[in-house]
Formats: sequence, C-alpha cells, structure tokens
Amino acid sequence: MKVAMLAPIAWRTPPRHYGPWELVTSLLTEELVRQGVDVTLFATADSVTAAKLEAVVPAPYSEDPTVDAKVWELRHLAHLFDRAGEFDLIHNQADFPAHAFSRLVQTPVVTTIHGFSSDRILPMYAPYADRVHFVAISAADRHPALPYAATIHHGIRMEEFAFDARGSEGLLYFGRIHPDKGAAEAIAVAKACGRRLNLYGIVQDQDYFEREVKPSCDGQQIVFHGPVGGSERVRALGGARALLHLINFDEPFGLSVAEAMACGTPVIAVRRGSMAELIDDGVTGFLVNNADDAVAAVERAGQLDRQQVREEAVRRFSVARMAAEYRRLYHAIVAEGLQPGEQLPAA
Repeated sequence: MKVAMLAPIAWRTPPRHYGPWELVTSLLTEELVRQGVDVTLFATADSVTAAKLEAVVPAPYSEDPTVDAKVWELRHLAHLFDRAGEFDLIHNQADFPAHAFSRLVQTPVVTTIHGFSSDRILPMYAPYADRVHFVAISAADRHPALPYAATIHHGIRMEEFAFDARGSEGLLYFGRIHPDKGAAEAIAVAKACGRRLNLYGIVQDQDYFEREVKPSCDGQQIVFHGPVGGSERVRALGGARALLHLINFDEPFGLSVAEAMACGTPVIAVRRGSMAELIDDGVTGFLVNNADDAVAAVERAGQLDRQQVREEAVRRFSVARMAAEYRRLYHAIVAEGLQPGEQLPAA
C-alpha cells in the first residue's frame, strides 16, 4: 500500500521543540515505515524522516517569517493533490484545508482531527463527510454533527521515555503557556502545597504569561524553564511527584499526559475532555474538579505505584498500537471498501 502523509507546515516534522500535530505525524509515519508501509511524507523541506520526503515548503512558517503561511499552505496542498493518483490513500494531518481538494481526486482521504476547536470550522468538515474518513483522537472530541470512521488515541515511542522509579517531591507543568492549559492554576496548587513547581513550554499568550505566571516565578519554588527537548525533556517528565494538568478547556488528547505516565509520573488533571479516557483515577493519577481536589491529590500521588503507571502507559499509548490501528483502517478503506461516513467495525 502506498500512503501519502500530509503534515502541517507550522513546524518541522518532527518538531524541534513544540509542534504536537507535527510530532504525532512523525511518530505515525516512522512507525508505519518500520512496519513495512510505503509512506511518502509531504512536509517542510527541513523535515527528517525514514519515509520518502516530498517538500516544496522551504521552512516552517512559525520559524521563518519569510514563509507566508497562506501562500505556502496552498502550495503544499497542491503539491500533494497534483500527485494523488500515485497513492492508494492520502492521510491528512493538516486540518480542514485539504478537504477543498478532496473532490478533485479519486484517492481516498483520511483526516485525523487533532482537536475540534469550535463549530466555526464545521462548514469545512460536514459537507465533506461523504468524501473524507474522519478519525477522532478521543471519544470526548467527537463532534455530534460528524460521522467518524474510528477513534484512535495517539501513541508515543516508549523507549524514548525512561522510567523514573523515584520522581521527586516537586511538581510539574508541561505545556504551552496559555489560559486553556492552566499554568496559573498549577502555580496556585503548588503554592498551597508548599512544593516546588517546574514549568516547561512555549509562551503562547504573552499577556497571560506576564500577568499570571511571571510574577510568581521566583527561581526557587516556582521556576519557568521555557520549551525543552531531548534528554532534558525526559528528565523533566520523570523527575516529578506528579504532572499538574489543570486545564480550562476540553482537552482533545494531551500528549504530555501520556509522556509523563510513560516515565512513571502520575497525572493530576481536571475532569474535562479526554482526561477520563487517558487517566485511570486512583491508578495512573487523579481526576479532580477544583483546586482543593488537586491539592489533596498531590498528597495522595506519593501512594501510587509508579511502575504500574508506566505499565499502563505502555499498554495503552504505544506508537506500535497507534500504527496498527491506522493500518487496519487503511486496509478497510482500500481493500474492503469502507465508505466515508461508515464506522470501522470493532476488531
């Protein structure tokens, strides 16, 4: 089977630091190649892959201000769809713009919806439900107006996340600095517990950072590190008593949740969005409703078995499992004739 994988172009695939969509695209692409699938990755020219790389976009528009996002996104899409006939299936990881091209080709299209942001994007989804196979990344993120072929949770390379049996007495915040992600709430909980908090992530909302985060960053109890990658990222994820994921929105998935658990770190999360799907309450972390619940959960986190947290992550969130589920979907579409709007039967 020949698969064209369409990556977003905001960041490199895989991203150097931030870029969750590009990261998932890379993880899936590399694992599919490892499993013997013929994949051509359409991504930015600086992308790194074991697949065949096709690139007309010179650099990610979030990293190079000379790259106009609208111009190059359209060029990127045209480059793939001009060659659609060479592939058995197109897997779109780059949101709704690709749908505008989908009726111009015969090749089946799968779109992974990396979070349904609002009803405002529905006009570029619902009219294409008879042409595109939609995949949700969590049951919580399914939109009631759309038919879905499948729900497939993200996967990560477990071998890249070393198990830390001890962690530390400190707490961890890992994600973009934005009101949605609850950095201010994490700071408040850490202060209430009298524990150190390490914050990692890009500043996505500068005003929020200056108003709600920076004043508390004293370099001692509350420490902001910025974005982090490589071995330092793994040390951060594993070296904590718990990850605080006190979100203020319906999180569609949350890669940092799976990554922390892969290192043995329990997750304390607000019971919103996909959190109840990812976290086994009282086993791999705690689901909470408010700050008082979170403070109590921090104290209980030390009672959890970090080895069991790791084992559950391995069982549920491996990249091999994710790729196998997508391969099953691809086969159903290409070989068995699964139509857009139809759901993949249970295995």
